[in-house]
Amino acid sequence: MPLLLRGGSLLRFFECRCGLPRANLSCRKFALTRRNLVMAETRATYSRRAASKNSEIKKDEELALEKEDVAESKLEIEQIRTDPSRLQSMTVKELRELTRRMGISVRGNKKDLVSALMDSLGKEVTSSVEKIGLAEVPSKRKGSASVVVEQKIESSEVISETPSKRSRTKSKLVKGTTLEDNSVTNVKQTKTSVRKEALLVQGAVAKAGLGLDHEEPWTVLAHKKPQTAWIPYNPKVMRPPPLSKDTKALKILSWNVNGLKALLKSRGFSVHQLSQREDFDILCLQETKMQEKDVEVIKESLLEGYTNSFWTCSASKLGYSGTAIISRVKPLSVKYGLGIPDHDTEGRVVTVEFDDFYLLTAYVPNSGDGLRRLTYRVTEWDPCLGNYMKDLEKSKPVILTGDLNCAHQEIDIHDPAGNRRSAGFTNEERESFETNFLSKGFIDTFRKQHPNVVAYSYWGYRHNARKTNKGWRLDYFLVSQSIADRVHDSYILPDVSASDHSPLGLILKL
Repeated sequence: MPLLLRGGSLLRFFECRCGLPRANLSCRKFALTRRNLVMAETRATYSRRAASKNSEIKKDEELALEKEDVAESKLEIEQIRTDPSRLQSMTVKELRELTRRMGISVRGNKKDLVSALMDSLGKEVTSSVEKIGLAEVPSKRKGSASVVVEQKIESSEVISETPSKRSRTKSKLVKGTTLEDNSVTNVKQTKTSVRKEALLVQGAVAKAGLGLDHEEPWTVLAHKKPQTAWIPYNPKVMRPPPLSKDTKALKILSWNVNGLKALLKSRGFSVHQLSQREDFDILCLQETKMQEKDVEVIKESLLEGYTNSFWTCSASKLGYSGTAIISRVKPLSVKYGLGIPDHDTEGRVVTVEFDDFYLLTAYVPNSGDGLRRLTYRVTEWDPCLGNYMKDLEKSKPVILTGDLNCAHQEIDIHDPAGNRRSAGFTNEERESFETNFLSKGFIDTFRKQHPNVVAYSYWGYRHNARKTNKGWRLDYFLVSQSIADRVHDSYILPDVSASDHSPLGLILKL
């Protein structure tokens, strides 16, 4: 508008200077031409300036994206360095891209690529960066029927379920940010934080005879709002003396392996090593992520001397969920699922019957990103599992173990205030845990034995959670009130880090 007004003024001024009447068309045309030229030149100037500015912005954006790609690439390489088993789940295309980024010249099939990467990772010096975790994206429930089998045991059995068609759900990669290794300020802040935590529990630690060891991070009290009486977990000094050889007892271990195939291929702590170290009688597994076609091969080579194994796999989503019980002792019967088709397509429960009790291994559904399965979890799944256990209890005591996906109290999670609406620590899930299990007479054996101990069984892959002991207690042994006094020991093995969960154990006097 200002340019148009200015053009009109110039036109009238020119008419007056030339002494021409306003109706003189030739002069008016000349003036209009001059005005249009001025306006065009002005627009061209603004366009050049805008184009220059846009070019600078675009360069800045490209530079930022390039830096972000480099950072993400470093994080991905560091994640694979700390967990080489992830290479097995990558495609050939992804492996070739990774070798290119790492500057490795290799050709061949997937086996050759994995071998070259493993060799290269073994030679490199690991750096201090954060790890990335893959958030579990639970599938939606399907109403398709499944086959629930209950029978007397003659031999090892595998549940057979009817697979249903299902759309693939993409998992979302939760991105972290790298730490600045050369930042003196960050190092000072970390040291100061550790000192404060050590001073906070110094009295309690000294009283209990515990030591703060950076190689045993679970012995450091990592909690944002600890109470005065709370002390960190140290199984070396907190477990009771072993039972005498004359005392008849049963040792049960439970472990969310977060993918059994990946665990068996990793360089970390294996199931076989766990058996040699703990000499357990029964092993309960969760989140095996097995398919039925792979079960026979795996179970034959998994453990020697454990001839009774019972597996259930997800039929609604292949390579997801899955539970198993592996035992030296032959049970009387086995049952898969809860007997409710809506809950039994994801392979989440196996029940075995022994002379004195029922043993259940369960992988309770995660409420998921955005808490989209929260309602299903607290209004359907938890009540059905609790009622199922009470029905079994009518004939024998019940032991439930597994990843129950709930940190029941504030002592069971390192940051209660920051996780009020996080899956596993919502008020709804905690109230459901209380209502459907504890209020029905089932005892949390670890909390009964260690009422003031801060101990975790799960540490996420992000933010270096294991090394800083920022974890959650999501895994449990719950037992019927009638056999609670027969529990000699309920413990966690936090030094076993081959999965994002650590194994936990129960020693029951018979």
